[in-house]
Amino acid sequence: MTAETPDAFVTADARWPDIGRAAGELLGVLARHPAAALRIEGRLIARLTLALWGRGGPRPTFDDPRFAHPAWQANPVFGRVASVYLVLADTLRELVSVSGLSDTRRRQLSFAVEHLIAAVSPANLFLTHPGFYDNLVSTRGRSALVGLYQLLRDLRDNRGLPRQVDRAAFTLGVNIAATPGAVIYRDEICELIQYTPHTRQVDAAPVLLVGPQINKYYVFDLSGEDSLVRYALASGQQVFAISWRNPTAAQRRWGLSDYVEAVEQAVDVVWRVSAEQPVKLAGACAGGLTAAAAAAHLAMGGKSDRIACLSLFVTLLESPRSVSAVPTGDDETIARALSRSTSSGVLDGAAMARAFAWQRPDALVWRFVAHNYVLGQTPPASDILYWNSDTTRLPARLHADLLAIYRDDRGRAAGGLTLDGEMIDLSVIEQDVFVVAGAADHIAPWQACYRTMQMFRGGRRFVLGAGGHAQAVVCPPGGRRADAARGFWINDDHDLDPADWRRGARAVEQSWWPDWVEWCRARGGPTVAAPEIFGNDDFEPIEAAPGRYVRQR
Repeated sequence: MTAETPDAFVTADARWPDIGRAAGELLGVLARHPAAALRIEGRLIARLTLALWGRGGPRPTFDDPRFAHPAWQANPVFGRVASVYLVLADTLRELVSVSGLSDTRRRQLSFAVEHLIAAVSPANLFLTHPGFYDNLVSTRGRSALVGLYQLLRDLRDNRGLPRQVDRAAFTLGVNIAATPGAVIYRDEICELIQYTPHTRQVDAAPVLLVGPQINKYYVFDLSGEDSLVRYALASGQQVFAISWRNPTAAQRRWGLSDYVEAVEQAVDVVWRVSAEQPVKLAGACAGGLTAAAAAAHLAMGGKSDRIACLSLFVTLLESPRSVSAVPTGDDETIARALSRSTSSGVLDGAAMARAFAWQRPDALVWRFVAHNYVLGQTPPASDILYWNSDTTRLPARLHADLLAIYRDDRGRAAGGLTLDGEMIDLSVIEQDVFVVAGAADHIAPWQACYRTMQMFRGGRRFVLGAGGHAQAVVCPPGGRRADAARGFWINDDHDLDPADWRRGARAVEQSWWPDWVEWCRARGGPTVAAPEIFGNDDFEPIEAAPGRYVRQR
């Protein structure tokens, strides 16, 4: 995250000249402190000598995924190569830690150094990765040809970034976003999907899922058991979901107020279709912010009885400034980001995806360099990575609204949110709130999500999942996901600061999905017979799920 705004909105404008100036300042500090420079240089020479002779120094470990191949530990040549690399990486980090730099300059330089360290890992190079030779022999040279082909293809078609997923493995409506249902309402900004019940008896109070505008809604409906929609249906819930249109420059004037109005309209449709039962509203990421603003606006309009409860998944309602580590987010950088989206009419989703990737280069860039090019393996068939690559655009006005909210911390201030001139106070929400965060989330830091939970006055439940941003949401019980981070932490004392809450939290070794469904059931309505038709006389089925908007590129 940036110091003041969610990093995806501004990272593409990171100013490498500033990082160059930070490096220049570091050289100046070392020149003024020659003893420190000599000490670091002497330690580097000594450690390199030991590493080259195999007599000491850092060694690669199996828990580092870059060095998972046994030869990094067993083969003396590859072991020395890895040790030399680790010595150089430690020395670069030590240089950045030299006193005399301002905090801002140190963050800028640390940002560049970590990228450099990730880039020059021997695991990224053909000649220094032991797996390259193994695969070369076992495939009779085919792996090298496949790796070279994939490299050239990505240089031509993917702006030089390695593909993260085999896109041919998934088809919308067939094996992803495939839960049966129907679109029962459509306007220019969204479609409303009603899903086929999976049980004969259902909770009368329906669930309405609001996906992020930054990606498509089916993070809630991935393949098979990875679908939260299917799990909720199998647990006796009625489920509806909003699918946002993928805007173009023609929709540049759509702002947060338009999206909040769309959520309110969807709540009204679901309420009317479900015999005027209150709606269990749930949103993820920016969709969570939109859902919370809609709940507050409904309350201010005397319609709080339309909402049964509110669930926010990896959602920020305040600035995450306390967990900054990336050298972006200053006023000039934000102004450039706004200027670019204003000029084009939209913030391009592919640009945001690249920005996210470069915030975790080891996991989201160089891991796939080694996998796709060096080892010559095809990208994995991962539903969550497929969803991640199926990007959308943000209208320029919504981009500006979100930046202003996070930059100025408007969500926390009473009346800080403004929708078409009307001040919205999130503290008017009295319904119970369920908040999910990810311990490894680099987009919505869990501490900021925790402080978001503390903004509400009703009953609160905070769940800290073990995964990252999307993985915190996609956490099926007993799932097959190889990359799933299992378990979560809970602590019923929500008045503590984040650090104290975490120290006192107890671990639960399972998915949080069952916990959430039980929480929803406790705030739901009576058990009734499952509806036999989609919609009602006023809202008849338009087409089968997943609808039209999700297919827009």
